[in-house]
Amino acid sequence: MPALFVGHGSPMNAIENNEYSRTWQQLGASLPTPKAILCISAHWETKGTKITAMEKPRMIYDFGGFPKELSQVQYPAAGSPEFAMLTKETLTSIEADLDNQWGFDHGAWSILVHLFPKADVPVLQLSLDYTQPATYHYQLAKELSTLRRKGVMIIGSGNMVHNLRMVNWQLPDGGYDWADSFNEKLKTLIEKGDHQSLANYNSLGREAELSIPSPDHYLPLLYTLAVKDEKEPLSFFNDKTLMGSLSMTSVKLG
Repeated sequence: MPALFVGHGSPMNAIENNEYSRTWQQLGASLPTPKAILCISAHWETKGTKITAMEKPRMIYDFGGFPKELSQVQYPAAGSPEFAMLTKETLTSIEADLDNQWGFDHGAWSILVHLFPKADVPVLQLSLDYTQPATYHYQLAKELSTLRRKGVMIIGSGNMVHNLRMVNWQLPDGGYDWADSFNEKLKTLIEKGDHQSLANYNSLGREAELSIPSPDHYLPLLYTLAVKDEKEPLSFFNDKTLMGSLSMTSVKLG
């Protein structure tokens, strides 16, 4: 199965017809149908690692200040206790917990409504252990690579550059110089396959500090890159910065 990192941006992308949602729709139409989707979202952080294992995940509207239409979005995909157990067994270095409380947060459903609009593929989420450094997440994610050969599509959902405190609402297109520069630096490292530098992003200087003030939106990128085969083709889509301090740049493997 291909693997994706999707810059999800604003929750409004779920209901807006814009350049990002249209690209997701076009991409989704070109993807093979997986047996299941494993989503690693920036919006599910836990102590330890958890995997959703319920048959019917609930919708989570984890935001405020948006139009009520956004909180009426439904994505009725099934869960998969079977693939949740398979994922748990695949993560041999840790004891991941099966979770029956979470569901689909907007990091997952806001992109899936466009990528797989029929909601006919089972979806499960893997949480981010907030107690662990980025290097730990990268090494853990490498264990997931075998799932791709079993029909599971791995999708990381976050943003490479994500500094909400510095968002400029008067700048809908384009980024600050440091955001553009860091976005390009990340793309170069991704193309080179320099995953060590990407996992040690704290050593990438002041631009990294501004672009990744907290790791939650960056870590899903590492989960996608970690499952890449050595000679596997890689491409970027929605490669754009906006509002000064956000990047929509996304990655497709395969």
